Amino acid sequence: MAGNDPNRGKTITTVLGRRLGGELLRMREVCGLRQTHAAEALTASVTKVAKIERGQVPMRDPDVRALCHLYGENDEAVIEKLLALAKADRDRRKAKGWWNQYPQLAAQIEYVALEDIATEIRTWQLTFVPGLLQTADYARALAVGNGAWQDLDEIETFVEARMARQARLAGERPLQLWALLHEGVLRQLVGGRDVMRAQLEHLLEVTSLPNVRVQVVPFMAGAHPGMTCAFTAVSFAEPGALDVVQVDTLSTKVWLESETDAAHHGAVFDRITRLGLAHSSSVRLIDSIRKEA
Repeated sequence: MAGNDPNRGKTITTVLGRRLGGELLRMREVCGLRQTHAAEALTASVTKVAKIERGQVPMRDPDVRALCHLYGENDEAVIEKLLALAKADRDRRKAKGWWNQYPQLAAQIEYVALEDIATEIRTWQLTFVPGLLQTADYARALAVGNGAWQDLDEIETFVEARMARQARLAGERPLQLWALLHEGVLRQLVGGRDVMRAQLEHLLEVTSLPNVRVQVVPFMAGAHPGMTCAFTAVSFAEPGALDVVQVDTLSTKVWLESETDAAHHGAVFDRITRLGLAHSSSVRLIDSIRKEA
């Protein structure tokens, strides 16, 4: 019953909604327009426009297009990305989307929803292979090791969901993935030698995909700005446009949504890549460690 709804009366925001609203706010300010102008274009109240820009309410496609027209944005590719964000946000709020059938993804649901509509992901990892490149056995070993679930069926469902995510690397418009891995990722023995050897073989296989780039930062690279933490930048257009950054902690996932944060992490990623090995050298190192496993 509605009276028992714990969310009734609460203002709910999502990463998707905040990113969409933040971009529309940026576009409005660039044009020098006020919220009253946006309200007139939508035949809505200023209060609703404020809520839209804070990511507090879902947006209809006609409203997205109306604001884009008002703000002088005529690039259909940009508009389509905003529409994709709006749809993903609506689906997220209504618990739609394939990921919602997996309760084991609850802690990652915002990220997976973003990943599903992203055009490019750049990830810097210090300790483990990113989910999009994991084998089932490696993912299972991680799930067992982190102790999040004790029930074996829940672990298997989590692994199934993780494998489902990898569909984004195929299809007509596959996700562009740049995985920047510290050498320690390759040498951390996850699941035993057989599991690790198979995982390294899988990495070698995916390096042949045109939309996947795996680059290794060797131990000998020395000190660099990426030593503090791992992070993932999600892009919805060209790199830098509509980016959001996720940083994992032991207790939660931190979302960095401002242009300043996105630019900073993009610059750090670029600095780390300059310390990384070239493609051929990365492949040789992965193969060498595989043979040692």
